[in-house]
Amino acid sequence: MQEQENNVQPVEQPAQSKLSTGDSRTFWQGVLVVLFLFSSICGLYLTVKPGMKCEKTASKERSMTTTLSNLSTKGDKPSVAWIKVRGVIATDNSSSPFSRPQGAGAIAKKVREAGEDKDVKAIVLDINSPGGTVAAVQNIYSEILKAKKSGKKVVALFRDVAASGGFYIAMAADKIVAEPGTITGSVGVIMQTSNVEGLFDKIGVKMVPITSGKYKDMGSAYRPMTDAEKALLQDMVDDTYTQFFAAVKAGRPNVSESDLTEYTDGRVFTGQRAYNLGFVDKLGGEDEALQLAGELAGIKDPKIISSKSDNLRDFIFSFGSSVEGASLVKQLESLATPSVSYLWVH
Repeated sequence: MQEQENNVQPVEQPAQSKLSTGDSRTFWQGVLVVLFLFSSICGLYLTVKPGMKCEKTASKERSMTTTLSNLSTKGDKPSVAWIKVRGVIATDNSSSPFSRPQGAGAIAKKVREAGEDKDVKAIVLDINSPGGTVAAVQNIYSEILKAKKSGKKVVALFRDVAASGGFYIAMAADKIVAEPGTITGSVGVIMQTSNVEGLFDKIGVKMVPITSGKYKDMGSAYRPMTDAEKALLQDMVDDTYTQFFAAVKAGRPNVSESDLTEYTDGRVFTGQRAYNLGFVDKLGGEDEALQLAGELAGIKDPKIISSKSDNLRDFIFSFGSSVEGASLVKQLESLATPSVSYLWVH
């Protein structure tokens, strides 16, 4: 009896092993099929642009994340392009294939497309930004002026913060709307350099630059700055400030000369104070900005051009951007490369 039981075991065990292997193979085949379907759906979603639609209500979240080039053929009623400006304004330097186009270039493109679209009669710049680099800010500012030349009316809406470069681009708008508690102003220029010489001494690293001229490595983070270099950089900062001041003076002609001089020294102030001084034309939020844009453009029932949600696309592209942005090389690059900015920092 014991011998028969021993003879049965070798017969059953291979069967169990075979069954287990088959189940495992089926499971992994199923996983691969699911992954293939998911990637196909994602690829189709990213390839086909979401259709544009117009919505009437101003209380919903609005965005201009897709192009406006096809709107002119739809025969829609005159509309308002709602363009968001969020975070630090800078040129997108991402080299990742997963990164979604963003930054000042993308914003400038949206303004340009809105300016070229015949159905768009007005643009609302929804600004929540502490500013950014000089060239990036001026790029958007120039595109707004071009859109105005093509006949578009432009209204800037200040959110929580519209300071420095965020304030600068609003100077190109026809009218400005802000909440009483908005933080704005900070008219000025800042250039920050780093010095890691002490840190490198501790870890035994020494940088030896070889340059074609004595000012080629001016602003280097690996050595102290000379007085002559500080004077040159100060002159550059003063020049870019003069450009900022000229934009404010041109955009806000009703502000008195004394207030213009006093409140362009880099200080921040509230939306209420900005309204009292003439830097802001109206207090309010989305509804007030939309209504004002409609009035300027002569639209009785303005509709806002927006796009379908891009949450899935944002999630997929943000992975590559976050990985690249967190790299040590990028962090060191930001330390070693000084930049002149219209930026409110604290």
